Amino acid sequence: MSKKTAAMAPTLNESRRRRTMRVMWMDRMFYLMLLPGIIYFIIFHYVPMYGVQIAFRNYKMKLGFFGSSWVGMDNFEKLFRDPGFLTALKNTIIISLLKIAVGFPAPILLALMLNAVRSTAARRIFQSISYLPHFLSWIVIASLVRSMFSTSTGAVNQVIKNLGMEPINFLGSGKYFRGVLVLSDCWKEIGWGSIIYLAALMGVDAQLYEAATVDGASPFRQLISITLPSIAPTIITMLILRVGGILSAGQDQVYAMYNELVYSVADILDTYALRVGLNNLKYSMSTAVSLFKSAIGLVMILVTNKISKMVDENNGIL
Repeated sequence: MSKKTAAMAPTLNESRRRRTMRVMWMDRMFYLMLLPGIIYFIIFHYVPMYGVQIAFRNYKMKLGFFGSSWVGMDNFEKLFRDPGFLTALKNTIIISLLKIAVGFPAPILLALMLNAVRSTAARRIFQSISYLPHFLSWIVIASLVRSMFSTSTGAVNQVIKNLGMEPINFLGSGKYFRGVLVLSDCWKEIGWGSIIYLAALMGVDAQLYEAATVDGASPFRQLISITLPSIAPTIITMLILRVGGILSAGQDQVYAMYNELVYSVADILDTYALRVGLNNLKYSMSTAVSLFKSAIGLVMILVTNKISKMVDENNGIL
């Protein structure tokens, strides 16, 4: 670097700094609008991270953080020796994978179908109807599911009886309970999940479809060659986020719907941690479960992101 260039560097940096400060001052109202959200995350997400150390202590409430003895990785060793934890881990992975297999492509398909509706009024009506279940609590949905699948008065079992078959206890059978979880979750979130894909579809250049139509491309060929490649970045981003939460199988849903008859197939890490932490007062074990979930989620996000970059480099999808 020449002396002249070296002398100019501080001046350039100072100019950039002043320009940045000027832009920030011009947009100060927008930054002020961000302030409540930042404060919320600091208070309710970052400050509580101080309590992570409970996972490495034999925590006693009366002794506090520093009064409780340090045990290192003992709590994690106890977890992996506990058959209940291993069962909950297996159930969490299975339920999460089923939800990804069914619930991840469903909003994409719905968005594609809504995007194909020519009437704006009809599309808005269908969108509004599909969004509504998202705003219902799992307590309400659990009540609806129990009513629908009741062995005595449920609509589903009434149809089964009319077909000459015996009623099925869907909510009390390990064979069917996971299917009920997956389908009810898909029904609740399919409309809300389609919003981001609809937004991505709106950004596809209409001239591409016009050119494809002139060239004689069928609607299916346009879907494969134009639509899906155009929204592929959005799909991959959402998949990365979904895989990152693979150890979160839906605590609210499972807690509202499961019972003792299906513990062996429905008990997940969240309900296990809740039962161990609150019912058995083993706060260190419960915190260890949560820390384990977070660590695995971070690893899964990094791995999925790496795979997506490899796909990008090899096939040019993104």
